[in-house]
Amino acid sequence: MPLDFYLTSFIIVATPGTGALYTLSVALSGGWRDATIAAFGCTLGILPHMAAASLGLAAILATNETLFQSVKIAGVAYLLYMAIGLWRVSEINMSQEPRRHDRAGRIIGKAVLINLLNPKLSLFFLAFLPQFVHGNDPFAVRQFALCSSIFMAMTFVVFAIYGGLASRLRDHIISKPRAVKGLYRSFSAAFLLMSIRLALAER
Repeated sequence: MPLDFYLTSFIIVATPGTGALYTLSVALSGGWRDATIAAFGCTLGILPHMAAASLGLAAILATNETLFQSVKIAGVAYLLYMAIGLWRVSEINMSQEPRRHDRAGRIIGKAVLINLLNPKLSLFFLAFLPQFVHGNDPFAVRQFALCSSIFMAMTFVVFAIYGGLASRLRDHIISKPRAVKGLYRSFSAAFLLMSIRLALAER
């Protein structure tokens, strides 16, 4: 793979988005274990977009206004749901004792939905990855799968690092209810802004 593929992919992955914010919020509430599970869930959420792109469904999403708007509306609604949930969490006083871990399936389910309901991720696979796959190459499908796998691996590693750093920070702020409340309200506001941004997005 050319160097610009790795650099561009890393910039896209490392730029904080909904998946990264969710991983950070999970790290602050449940610790490193839950954050790693969230990072894994966000990575799994890329698979449907990868499959859609390889089957040509992403092209349909890019050209079909009704389908694009339907996915976008669902994404906006889910981001608003996440914003409300995080705001409610900010009202809960976190004790010095670590809270009971969420079920792994619940964390993964939320993480997968966050990426699944992001139409821009499908468009990313449609517009970005094909630049590094030669259509006349007999191994084009294998090359596309390799590029996608590298992108997914980067996503997991970067999100897991974010989660690890946030879980360390958690130990320092857990005894400061105001700081915890401020962080969760910041996450809530960020999800709200992202929902507005997605609502205004065009194909």
